[in-house]
Amino acid sequence: MICSIKSSVCLPTMSGSGSVSRKRLVSQKQERSSLSPSLPQITPKFSLSVTKPLHVSSVSSFEKPQKSVITCKAYEADKSQPIEGSEVAKSEAAKKVKIGIYFATWWALNVVFNIYNKKVLNAFPYPWLTSTLSLACGSLMMLISWATRIAETPKTDLEFWKTLFPVAVAHTIGHVAATVSMSKVAVSFTHIIKSGEPAFSVLVSRFLLGESFPVPVYLSLIPIIGGCALAAVTELNFNMIAHGFDLVEKSVTREGFMGAMISNLAFVFRNIFSKRGMKGKSVSGMNYYACLSMLSLIILTPFALVVEGPQMWAAGWQTAISQIGPQFIWWVAAQSVFYHLYNQVSYMSLDEISPLTFSIGNTMKRISVIVSSIIIFHTPVQPINALGAAIAVLGTFLYSQYLSQPLVALDHYCTRVEYQMKDR
Repeated sequence: MICSIKSSVCLPTMSGSGSVSRKRLVSQKQERSSLSPSLPQITPKFSLSVTKPLHVSSVSSFEKPQKSVITCKAYEADKSQPIEGSEVAKSEAAKKVKIGIYFATWWALNVVFNIYNKKVLNAFPYPWLTSTLSLACGSLMMLISWATRIAETPKTDLEFWKTLFPVAVAHTIGHVAATVSMSKVAVSFTHIIKSGEPAFSVLVSRFLLGESFPVPVYLSLIPIIGGCALAAVTELNFNMIAHGFDLVEKSVTREGFMGAMISNLAFVFRNIFSKRGMKGKSVSGMNYYACLSMLSLIILTPFALVVEGPQMWAAGWQTAISQIGPQFIWWVAAQSVFYHLYNQVSYMSLDEISPLTFSIGNTMKRISVIVSSIIIFHTPVQPINALGAAIAVLGTFLYSQYLSQPLVALDHYCTRVEYQMKDR
């Protein structure tokens, strides 16, 4: 360390000035010792003239150097940390891709199921057994997944199964009624009627549960009911004209219409029981549907034995094998597997998306099923029938938009509260 001492040339002074110079020197020494307390005391080996005052040009060199708080480092492009905004953007993009995959898989599986289900019902018109096989196949698939650790085994108790029982009853009725409808009429007609499910949901919630909805929700029911009624009337009239007012054909169409309506009502109660009974239950969507399928299978099996029975199944099976061949077995297996898969994906998607997104996806699913079934089965469609279907689907879309807006707002509010709690 180098310090410079600079002396000023001055004339000899009197004794008084010497005392002043000595005082100044003492004060400078004290100041220097206070600024650098850690410096060891240096004993001077030379004498200074007191008549010539010393001037210290700088005392900064006597201070102990302090470590800089700010550290500057070179920027390396390949080792730089990612920006938080880019991470959020990547996360949102990955979530959108995941939801898109869910939707595409959901629609594709549902379309394939409806095609094979209709093929099976055309050759083997026993909807009770067909419904039972669908639930049995799904239950077997999930039991194997749990046993092989492919899927995590749900932790359930007796209270869980008690709350699931009314849900399973409604699910069983809705599943069988929809299968009966598709065994009697075209797939497109069944799904046109099933697009009126929101109307049943609003009416049941309003008159049985006392819930109220915004005015736009009630207005959206007008195109739903009107479109379904227009499609149903034109379908009935077309069948009567095509078959010469055949009373048997009229009865079959009426059974198909009633089956779709009962399915709508049953699925509305299934949703209500599910929302009320599953609050606070930590079961994933996939495992929840698996448990629902198993319980529904137990409920449905005795009724299927009574309504149809093994003798009718055996006779119908032989007839189908003789007409279709061994390929019929693949049809039965395919419709059972794809039924479980499309329902499982739809329940899994509920863990990832909002009710609004799910409602829109369900509406688009019906459109894909209606269009694909018309193309594959060459279903004749009148222009007024297509108009009724379009009106009903549009009303369903508007219903999902208006009904889900409060839920989305609540979701955004809860998200803001969560972020605020994290900041605290």
